Amino acid sequence: MDGQTPQRTERRKGREAPRFTRRNEALSVIELRALVLMTFSKGDLLLTNYTAKVKDTGEVIETTSEGEAKKFGIFDSERRYGPRLVAAGEGWVLAGLEEEMKKMEAGEKRAIELPPAKAFGERDPTRMRMVPLRKFGERASELTVGDTVEVENRAGTVRFIGSGRAQVDFNHRLAGKTLIYELEVVKKLETEEEKIRALIERRFVAEGEKVKFSVEGGTLAVEIPEELFLLEGLQIIKRGISSDIFRFLRGIENVTFRETFTRKAKAEEAEAAGTEAPEQAAALPS
Repeated sequence: MDGQTPQRTERRKGREAPRFTRRNEALSVIELRALVLMTFSKGDLLLTNYTAKVKDTGEVIETTSEGEAKKFGIFDSERRYGPRLVAAGEGWVLAGLEEEMKKMEAGEKRAIELPPAKAFGERDPTRMRMVPLRKFGERASELTVGDTVEVENRAGTVRFIGSGRAQVDFNHRLAGKTLIYELEVVKKLETEEEKIRALIERRFVAEGEKVKFSVEGGTLAVEIPEELFLLEGLQIIKRGISSDIFRFLRGIENVTFRETFTRKAKAEEAEAAGTEAPEQAAALPS
């Protein structure tokens, strides 16, 4: 024998598993099984729908569905609902959720249970602290249990008030909770156009559909509409889009942003003419 083992090929729903031919190249059984089960690769862009609940209470903490948000009383009129963009392996969602997502197929729906260790961690009693009420200044008399406060640049939740002090919990509010995600992988983005559109809308959130773009010779030109020129954090948004484009689209070498101001003279003249006419009519003798 020359140290070689017979070639092996395993398939799952038409997908071919990695091959190995030499013992020193062979993967462990656990590593090979993980690769065979993995449907999506690092960097794949996926559109997902989900609703997340706390297992013990049924409290809905997040959803991509406008209908579900209204049903459970967490609707936000300033938020854009619809499938959320997720980049596989990039840490855009909880690690436990991402681990399960990679094993799903496009179009598949699945209920995923995440214990605290795979969600927001276990509760840490050392992150509870008694804070004198005087530290909250004028707000001290208004504090109630459940309020979110900031102490020494750390956000926490008030758990108890008494004897001139407040007990503040600096754990994440979902620490120690088991979560249930009703997850659907809507589709994997394949074309350059749909990837660019999704990455732009990820940064502009509710205004993304108003932004136009074109690609020519390895350069992406993004046209910012005039109504967004004064958008807070616009420069940070543009930098974020550029970073995402270079990370997920290898064919793009340059990203430019165009902000075009359009002459408003004709519109202003028409408006002025409309306001002057009544004044002239009023000046005419009866």
